[in-house]
Amino acid sequence: MTLHKREKLVVIIGPTAVGKTDLSLELAEQFDGEIISGDSMQVYREMNIGTAKAAPEELARVPHHLIDIISPSDEYSVAQFQDSATRLITEINQRGHLPFIVGGTGLYIESVTHRFQFSQTSQDPELRDQLQRLADTEGVEALHSRLADVDPVTAERLHPNDVKRVIRALEIYECSGYKMSDFQLRAQYSPYDLVIIGLTMDREKLYQRINHRVDLMIEAGLIEEVRSLLDRGYDATLVSMQGLGYKEVIPYLYGEVTLEKAVNDIKQRTRHFAKRQLSWFRRMPQIQWFDMTDPVEQPNNVQTIKQILAGKFQQLPNI
Repeated sequence: MTLHKREKLVVIIGPTAVGKTDLSLELAEQFDGEIISGDSMQVYREMNIGTAKAAPEELARVPHHLIDIISPSDEYSVAQFQDSATRLITEINQRGHLPFIVGGTGLYIESVTHRFQFSQTSQDPELRDQLQRLADTEGVEALHSRLADVDPVTAERLHPNDVKRVIRALEIYECSGYKMSDFQLRAQYSPYDLVIIGLTMDREKLYQRINHRVDLMIEAGLIEEVRSLLDRGYDATLVSMQGLGYKEVIPYLYGEVTLEKAVNDIKQRTRHFAKRQLSWFRRMPQIQWFDMTDPVEQPNNVQTIKQILAGKFQQLPNI
């Protein structure tokens, strides 16, 4: 009897600004890889600086997927990501290449690596409208508090301002009787021949890198990027415009806060986001962690990761 051969998959995760892009490009080049973005914001066209997309010359080095695929006015869900990424993993394996999922959106990535079963029938437009009215009339905190009462695990993960996903979590609970976190807890294994590489860093150094990255985004034209999106008619209430770096700049452009406050808010909220990312990743199984704090040790870390991939997939890197 022939055993089913599991598809290969490498995942590189870690908090924002830890160095995932540089590592993924080096590994993908050396192992005939193709990169699938595991970031929930990089799917949007016209949103480049605030989402920290790789530069065009970096994107050209190896094939990339799930970047610049939808308009900022469109909605995008974890179920859509799961469908697309699962299909791409199969196609990349069939081409004889090694798929890499790279990013920091834990729910998106784990939905693929451990095949979360999202209920396609748990939808109720009337309930969604009702919950949206609750957020509009009583505030996002009231909506988030309602979620915390029924699904504290998901509420801990979602920010109150992430109204769309808070509503979706409540919708799943009200329609199916299951919590969104139940779907995650029930996934105990991966269908893939899987390697998950986790990058971490001393908190103070990571926060310094985050602050520096935000400064570079401002210098690169983040304010102009947000202004251009608003000028093109993308409403400030869109899910895409609630992304980090965008929702903080909008009040500045409306004259409601100073530029200094807007920039400081981006830095602070990005640091909090990195903390939430690490909290999510640390409960995921099968991660092999590498501390990227000391630049002197980074070449050794990269060499060890290459040895792990070569040993796992019996594949020598291209020199």
